[in-house]
Amino acid sequence: MALFDLPLDELREYRSGSTAPEDFDAFWSKTLEEARDHDLDARFEPVDTGLSTVQVFDVTFAGFGGHPVKGWLTLPAGADAPLPLVVEFIGYGGGRGLPHEHLLWASTGRAHFVMDTRGQGSAWGAGGGTADPVGGAPAYPGFMTRGIDAPEDYYYRRVFTDAVRAVEAARSHPLTDERRTVAVGASQGGGITLAVGGLVPDLAGVAPDVPFLCDFPRATTLTDRHPYREIGLYLKTHRGRFEDALRTLSYFDGVHFAARGRAPALFSAALEDQTCPPSTVFAAFNAWAHEDKAIEVYDFNDHEGGGPFQEAAKLRWMRSYA
Repeated sequence: MALFDLPLDELREYRSGSTAPEDFDAFWSKTLEEARDHDLDARFEPVDTGLSTVQVFDVTFAGFGGHPVKGWLTLPAGADAPLPLVVEFIGYGGGRGLPHEHLLWASTGRAHFVMDTRGQGSAWGAGGGTADPVGGAPAYPGFMTRGIDAPEDYYYRRVFTDAVRAVEAARSHPLTDERRTVAVGASQGGGITLAVGGLVPDLAGVAPDVPFLCDFPRATTLTDRHPYREIGLYLKTHRGRFEDALRTLSYFDGVHFAARGRAPALFSAALEDQTCPPSTVFAAFNAWAHEDKAIEVYDFNDHEGGGPFQEAAKLRWMRSYA
């Protein structure tokens, strides 16, 4: 499909009709407070990877509910002073994979932490190692409707909490500089990046690429591509529950986290993206509260977005912030 969403000039002005719940900030404050009742217990175990230019640590920390969450911390070999830190989140269905898949940011002289996504890692890539021990109400297969009956039970409450704790865990290592911390991610990872950008007040920057989990009212009715389609298929059986579902999703909408963003940001959007339609991405970009923001637009690309060209854009952008 060629261009199917709004024209670019309208995208640059588009605003979501999604409304943040009145208790949005209180909900997340309480959620993170409860998570911090558990000792972070960040453990860094050196790994012999056969790589000579980097040193790698197998990381475990306590996320939502104190549940163990995995990650990789990769540092340039021989690092002996705190380094700028890049914290990365993974796309839908993927896991942290293997250490040699994550060499870009350490190759720039920065510390790099990649978080495993609980319950995922079985759809593509080299897998993950973090379970999601929390059950839920009836859901369509996938992750988008797990616990959608109530915001307290929704799957992404756990994931976003894990992500905030991942930043805290990565910053706890003596060779990372918490003042120069940037969050990055594509697709689901971009949506998680937006949540972290709205929940962690002192990041140096965020870079969400073609972010997922934005502008749910529009996304769920505009595209029939998965993963958003999971919500429609759930509602196909659970008739009359759309407003209830939107209420839950409003606590996890990247647009509302963007409105609380307090760091410079570099977004990307692809105008033929049917997975994360460009209007939903621009909804978050246009809502991003920090005035230092930019968006790279890829006119004829689908959900691959800018790919290596966007990586190059982030490498240039990152020089100014971390």
